[in-house]
Amino acid sequence: MEINRKNHWETVYETKQPNEVSWTQENPKTSLDFIRETHLGKLAKIIDIGGGDSKLVDFLLEEGYENITVLDISEKALERAKKKLGKNAEKVNWIVSDVTEFKPETTYDIWHDRATFHFLTTEQQVKKYVEITKKFVGGFLVIGTFSDQGPKKCSGLDIKQYSEMELENQFSNNFKKLKCITEDHITPFETKQNFTFCVFKKIK
Repeated sequence: MEINRKNHWETVYETKQPNEVSWTQENPKTSLDFIRETHLGKLAKIIDIGGGDSKLVDFLLEEGYENITVLDISEKALERAKKKLGKNAEKVNWIVSDVTEFKPETTYDIWHDRATFHFLTTEQQVKKYVEITKKFVGGFLVIGTFSDQGPKKCSGLDIKQYSEMELENQFSNNFKKLKCITEDHITPFETKQNFTFCVFKKIK
């Protein structure tokens, strides 16, 4: 199963351009707003989970953030992101890993995940993810998933939908919800995907 998941994403990134996948955003505004609202400085340790070749890293570098890690299960996705960034790619720490197998070597101030968590459909996968955030996130958790009004599948895979309350419940033992919104993401094919987007703060 795990190997298939990796193969699935390698194939997606090998065969499709950004305008051919539903999650592409020209400007990841909500993610950036939530990251700014943590009021952490430019040295904050930020990790983007399932960052793929998303443009979030471009915008964070542009705003002067200096401590960015991008993790993705697909090596091809990260290769594309590096190519796009050119010389700036050297300022970023790149990690190829399935998030449920990820063994961080540091604690992160901001853990950002737009549209990775909802691909974890088994109880065990979700549990692993929650455990990792409990141990390795010292500050804020910014998570965007498909809402209960959103799609049931993405990229040919089943996903798990989350209402605001369901998302909060997954992390409530270790994190306090600060704010949640639901928003429509308009895909490159002009379809709508409804997201639940929340920011949580670690309970000390």
